[in-house]
Amino acid sequence: MRLVPDWLVYTLALLAIVGGVFSNVPDQDAPPATPDSVEREGATLPPPSAFDETVLVRVDSPRDGIGTAFSINTDGQWLTARHVVDGCEDVSLLVAPNRYLRVEKVDVSQSTDLALLTAYPSLSPVALDTSPDLRIGSYGFHVGYPQGRPGEAASRLISRSKLVTSGLRRGEEPVLTWAETGRTSDLSGSLGGLSGGPVYDSDGRVRGVIIAESPRRGRIYSASPEAIAEFLAEKGVEPIGERPLPFGPDTYGGSADRARQSLQVVKVACSVGDNS
Repeated sequence: MRLVPDWLVYTLALLAIVGGVFSNVPDQDAPPATPDSVEREGATLPPPSAFDETVLVRVDSPRDGIGTAFSINTDGQWLTARHVVDGCEDVSLLVAPNRYLRVEKVDVSQSTDLALLTAYPSLSPVALDTSPDLRIGSYGFHVGYPQGRPGEAASRLISRSKLVTSGLRRGEEPVLTWAETGRTSDLSGSLGGLSGGPVYDSDGRVRGVIIAESPRRGRIYSASPEAIAEFLAEKGVEPIGERPLPFGPDTYGGSADRARQSLQVVKVACSVGDNS
């Protein structure tokens, strides 16, 4: 199977209402981002608004690629981003070194960048929290397989945005915007491959699914808790996870390693077949 990082699958063109076009070309000289509205830190995140920043994403033809998924119950159901698995002829999960198990079923959302996989069951599902009671400035920890290898990033929640897709799929959805504050020490450039991974809060509960990034701005975007709750309700899926692992700004690397080692978070491989 020929694997191409998922940032080549999902081409980002990010356009802020305040002006300026951003692509997924890494800017390694950019300083770590911090929350834009310090005076609002600690305030409750407001609901989606017509004034939210717009993020434009172009969905191109699917290609072989990699991403991340995480377990939400002990029934073999996993969440990931739709663009990680959409159009794939074969989807599999890495459950041991060089051992991939095929996904039995892929259900994609018709309105958001979310997908539900049915496959090998994990005994360590995440504690998924889809309540909307988020606060500006709260920490988020993004865990998965950036660039196809284990890695993670830390961030702080700054706002909501509106994700608008064009190309093969058209639509719009509210998302959460996180400002990156740190990452795995040897990880530079794009976080491609992290798509579909979980966003943990400081208590170790998952509050989002990673769906896009803007490297030049130091921004990571995740599906909103409301979108996740609606999608799982539509599919009749009950998330079960009762033992969250705490995450912290100085300890998130070890917590992320434990999440991967317990098969709570796994690598996803997509093959679309003939790429000619």
